[in-house]
Amino acid sequence: MGPPRPRRVGVLIAVALAALAADIVSKTIVVATLQDRAPVRLLGGLLTLRETRNSGAAFSIGTGYTIVFTVIACGVVVAILRTARNLRSLPWAACLGLLLGGAIGNLIDRLFRAPAPLKGHVVDWIEFPHYPVFNLADSAIVCGGILAVVLAARGLQIDGTRLAGKDGDEEPDEPAAEPSEPSAPAAKEAAKGAPEAPAADEPAPEGAPRASDEPPGPGAGDVPAREERP
Repeated sequence: MGPPRPRRVGVLIAVALAALAADIVSKTIVVATLQDRAPVRLLGGLLTLRETRNSGAAFSIGTGYTIVFTVIACGVVVAILRTARNLRSLPWAACLGLLLGGAIGNLIDRLFRAPAPLKGHVVDWIEFPHYPVFNLADSAIVCGGILAVVLAARGLQIDGTRLAGKDGDEEPDEPAAEPSEPSAPAAKEAAKGAPEAPAADEPAPEGAPRASDEPPGPGAGDVPAREERP
């Protein structure tokens, strides 16, 4: 079986801290520079920086259920931390790190921002045309979710093992080889090693019985004498 795979908890924590730090820093800058100000349009209107507050889930889904999403975020964080005990896959470590960092980033807003603890509104600031406003924590959650779907489709498990038939590394079964006729040289060699039958005209070796020397079978040549009548 070989030695067990090393745990990847360190990778998970590093990715989560990087995603969390990027989210906190970006929100701090946005609140300090864009709050109560006109949106900033970049790239000809392709990207707009707009400071908004979201009481719902990612991409402004489910506004008005702030407490529910706060409890769900806490459950997600606990579940990821419990899963980390068996984490031995590097891709899964990056995936769970993105999910953990994004969940904690939005959870901090819900816990500490206005209007009240557990009811805080999340700061969103990235806007594309015909797309809801979001933040870096939302992006981390979406990227982690897509990566989780890809890893599950490929059969890669949290512990680093892979489901049978999912890795795509199996080679196709080769068809059974059909018996081939021996080549001409091989046939000649086989013929050389086979004993040759004696020719019909050649005399039999000494000591070998001849056909003429075989004793006649019973009744062979015995013709009953004719009885003479007086």
